[in-house]
Amino acid sequence: MPELPEVETTRRGIAPHICGKHLRDVIIRDARLRWPVDLELASFIKGKKLIAVERRAKYLLLRFHNGTVLWHLGMSGNLRIVDSRSEIKKHDHIDFVFNKNCILRFHDPRRFGCVLWDAGDIAENPLIKHLGPEPLADAFNADYLFTRSRRSSKPVKTWIMDGKIVVGVGNIYANEALFSSAIHPLRKANKLSKKQCDILVDEIKKVLSHAIKQGGTTLRDFVGGDGKPGYFAQSLKVYGRGGQACVTCHKPLKESHLGQRTTVYCTSCQK
Repeated sequence: MPELPEVETTRRGIAPHICGKHLRDVIIRDARLRWPVDLELASFIKGKKLIAVERRAKYLLLRFHNGTVLWHLGMSGNLRIVDSRSEIKKHDHIDFVFNKNCILRFHDPRRFGCVLWDAGDIAENPLIKHLGPEPLADAFNADYLFTRSRRSSKPVKTWIMDGKIVVGVGNIYANEALFSSAIHPLRKANKLSKKQCDILVDEIKKVLSHAIKQGGTTLRDFVGGDGKPGYFAQSLKVYGRGGQACVTCHKPLKESHLGQRTTVYCTSCQK
């Protein structure tokens, strides 16, 4: 599933092409996504100017004067900019047509993505309202994390992946940040010290910022808005490397499952 850096990479890739332009048409080839796409969507936004492309957690927000299109890429979806000559492929479900040389096309083989219209305050949308702070925002800091951690005895890896605590720290980046912080993934959240929270916040910000800079993580069929894959996979220190040598101490990395997610860590470096 595309995680926060992949979604942010997509946002940065498509925004320069479509912001400030008027939407000429909406073409829905298959409305059967995670939730059925409103077939009246075109009537809400056709002819309207796209004001901004924003991101909240893993949701892309396409803002118009009269409301917002909330877009989730699902398990295997991607958004890319194409022109009218571009071949329509299987699973190309939706086009937002700005002009013949600028079409925002949604490709989603598994159809777990969503495209929803919200004419109200998007911050009050049920999918967004209860989310935690953005990991790269100032609100996500050591004081916040330490205070919240006092209330939970969950394993820290599971806890930081909870979107109500902080958004966008998916499995890949949780593994990487905990390794860089020298924190064992099974350590209980309420056993973290203030210093460990300070380090963990810093490492989460670093690993996500680096992944965004590198264009996301190359997994399965993820591509950015320009149709190209990400490259952060080249920098992964633990994820996907179970049994291989730790980059720090050279002992074999241990791989296990926690909450049905693959967890890779170093038993020597992460006590």
